[in-house]
Amino acid sequence: MFEYSKNRLIKAEDIKNREAAFSHPWNKNSQIFGVELGVLTGLGRTGVNILRIPGGKESFVYHSHSNEEEWIYILAGKGIAEIDEEEYEVGPGDFMGFPIPSAAHHLRNPFNEDLLYLVGGEIRDLDIAEFPKLGKVMLRRGDDVQVYNQDDGREFGPLEES
Repeated sequence: MFEYSKNRLIKAEDIKNREAAFSHPWNKNSQIFGVELGVLTGLGRTGVNILRIPGGKESFVYHSHSNEEEWIYILAGKGIAEIDEEEYEVGPGDFMGFPIPSAAHHLRNPFNEDLLYLVGGEIRDLDIAEFPKLGKVMLRRGDDVQVYNQDDGREFGPLEES
């Protein structure tokens, strides 16, 4: 069983042994392996994860955040970052920051070598994420997550009579 040190230290071997696979249900090419480092050390307001995307796979879905800042730091390999509909090749030492309201972004690995990176950001009680290519908006309040079609929104004003 894994035990924390007094300093909340996670040794490299423990990190490697805890690596788990996950994917985004809206992207059939999403495949990520990683560890939620922040969760393991008890961080509640800051997310820090080490993630790996195999060659030919992608991270999640092209998205933006309205209430949580996010960042990505490339450790090894190379990939393609899509930021505000423009693509950039990224590699070791490259850093991306997404202050709120964030630019839409996504990371994919069309290369043979694994893409290894740190990703993190704020963990707030409320966040709104937009998925512009899918026409979806996600509202997360704590653990409650709801998804809406962007077309369902309307301007604020008087309620319409039925």
